[in-house]
Amino acid sequence: MTAPNIKWLDAIAEFLDNRFRIPFTKIRFGVDALIGLIPYAGDVLSFAVSGVLVLYMARHGGSGMLAVKMVGNILLDGIVGTVPLLGDLFDLRYRANLRNVHLLKQHYEQGLHKGSAWWVLFLLLGAMVFSFVFSLWLVGKVIQWIF
Repeated sequence: MTAPNIKWLDAIAEFLDNRFRIPFTKIRFGVDALIGLIPYAGDVLSFAVSGVLVLYMARHGGSGMLAVKMVGNILLDGIVGTVPLLGDLFDLRYRANLRNVHLLKQHYEQGLHKGSAWWVLFLLLGAMVFSFVFSLWLVGKVIQWIF
């Protein structure tokens, strides 16, 4: 598999996750952590920018399994990021963008993370159907209890 030029993605991930250093420490952070300080809007913006990596991967022949892993990193970062303060501290350590660029490099250079992700999609679809049916059942029980 021919690896596309991902140096610019490396630079973006570095800027988002690792650009600055807190003086007199080894703690590094990026613009993503700063944007994340804006409640909710910052998390949405950060989530959207991180999605660029997944779009690039999809356009350049990445596997379904690679997509699942990258989206998982972004979702974890996004979900925990919505928790005030804890999300910001988590963002300093997790660095989803750098993780995703690392996954891309492993995929294109070493041939890792190949395979289909259909089983993941079927599992998610099954969980959604179960949640929907359970919700309907629960609403029915509440209505029955009220009346």
